[in-house]
Amino acid sequence: MAQRIGLYPGTFDPVTLGHMDIIRRGAKLVDRLVIGVTTNPSKSPMFTLDERLAMVERECAGIDDAEIEVRAFDTLLIDYARQVGASIILRGLRAVADFEYEYQMAGMNQYLDSSIETVFLMADVSLQPIASRLVKEIAQLGGDISKFVPPQVREDMLARIAPKSV
Repeated sequence: MAQRIGLYPGTFDPVTLGHMDIIRRGAKLVDRLVIGVTTNPSKSPMFTLDERLAMVERECAGIDDAEIEVRAFDTLLIDYARQVGASIILRGLRAVADFEYEYQMAGMNQYLDSSIETVFLMADVSLQPIASRLVKEIAQLGGDISKFVPPQVREDMLARIAPKSV
């Protein structure tokens, strides 16, 4: 039987506890989970692509019994899914607004390649409010982000913000 490969794409700037929840749960659905870290021209990242790759790799290292690979990509998502041999694109949902956007994207991806399914996982209820954009804003304004990101990611963010607040 062929290995079932899933792709979880995102900017992961920074990787949050919500992302980690989707990664842990999604890894159980496939034989191998590729986490595709991408650039997004419409977003202004706090961390470079290399920093985000290292951050996601570090945080995924502790996930046992899962074959997880973290890779960068900057192509059309469906083309990248084909490139890594994914039969599933994994997406996390937090709210109705997420669903409307993701539903449209899933429809376009299905039109481009109907052999690749999009699977939605609802974020854990306690993690639904978490969004990388909001975490960055809270951190930049001096708020406590420890409930939203893994401890080392919090340290990474504080180190990045510290020089700007002097």
